[in-house]
Amino acid sequence: MNPRLQQTLYFESLAGRLYYHTAGYVRLAWAPERLPLPVIMAYYEQVLALLRSTDCRRILSEHGQRAPLSAEAQAWITTNWIPRAMSLAHTRHCAIVEGANPLHRLSTQSVVSASPAGFVFKRLDNFPDAEAWLLGVV
Repeated sequence: MNPRLQQTLYFESLAGRLYYHTAGYVRLAWAPERLPLPVIMAYYEQVLALLRSTDCRRILSEHGQRAPLSAEAQAWITTNWIPRAMSLAHTRHCAIVEGANPLHRLSTQSVVSASPAGFVFKRLDNFPDAEAWLLGVV
């Protein structure tokens, strides 16, 4: 069965689509546009709400053609959102399907390297590998 058929759309905005997957993770499918911080923040708040309401502890973030995040957005994610996801939803693992834009990859690396200890990222080139890694973590 196609793994994408085992998911339910939870939320959609300018930032992208957010899905609940029956295998026990949430999937972020990012839009390609450069986004203002309030739109990014609202999207991540929906991610946190979904993590909490489903008791999921894992994230699969498909970056695709996503534009690089601003320094302000990177700082908010690493100092505000990730610590709250860790404490409120007990989230510890995030598989990232890499974006195509080299500048986006640099902004992703900035988030990964500045994130709190105990939050584990795995950066992969495709969805099947990302999902396989994510499903292998407890």
